[in-house]
Amino acid sequence: MKRSRVNEIISEADEFIRSFGYILPPFAYWTPSEMKDKQDQIDNILRSGLGWDVTDYGQGDFDALGLFLFTVRNGDAADLGKGRGMLYAEKIMISRHDQISPMHRHAIKAEDIINRGGATLALQLYNDDGTNEGIDTSGDVEVFTDGIRRVLPAGGILELSPGESVTLLPGNWHKFWGEGGDVLIGEVSTVNDDRTDNTFLDPIGRFSEIEEDVDPIHLLVSDYEKWFGIAGGSGY
Repeated sequence: MKRSRVNEIISEADEFIRSFGYILPPFAYWTPSEMKDKQDQIDNILRSGLGWDVTDYGQGDFDALGLFLFTVRNGDAADLGKGRGMLYAEKIMISRHDQISPMHRHAIKAEDIINRGGATLALQLYNDDGTNEGIDTSGDVEVFTDGIRRVLPAGGILELSPGESVTLLPGNWHKFWGEGGDVLIGEVSTVNDDRTDNTFLDPIGRFSEIEEDVDPIHLLVSDYEKWFGIAGGSGY
């Protein structure tokens, strides 16, 4: 993706998010030079991978296959083994009209996906086939939407209206998109590590390659390694 397009997406996303009364934390608006100046204060932001995230999954067509995300908070994956500490994460995301976030699953992360406003959020769901790499095309899928048990056939489409949510557990294969318009999505989950805990059904990448045609207005999480020598992820 060109950096100029990433800048546009960030600006459009911020406006859309604000239209629902959701305000991002102050560090979201720091310039790259401000982050550099504050580097001795922001180790947790960098290591936890907090901040802006725009991906076309390396396929070069963001409008058709892509997602906007901002990680607001994220704990340390090392604490999972201890059973105590900051074991949770939160994101705000935007799925555009008919923009696919491709079929994937998580090995560790459980997540609530919440329609925070806008159009309908559609999710296609499958169970894991037991190999951790493929989908079960025959078994029913059981999920809970706001605490209510729902059963769908394999590959069934779950539609969430604003205010509704679904709990997805490790092994639940899912892809999603905005149905009838753009959707503001909340995600509350277990500690999140986007570098290691995403398995895609098709061989695609999680992050985009950026063509630096202009300067960034804000850094992406995927920029942290280049700018600070720290690969943002799931903490320490």
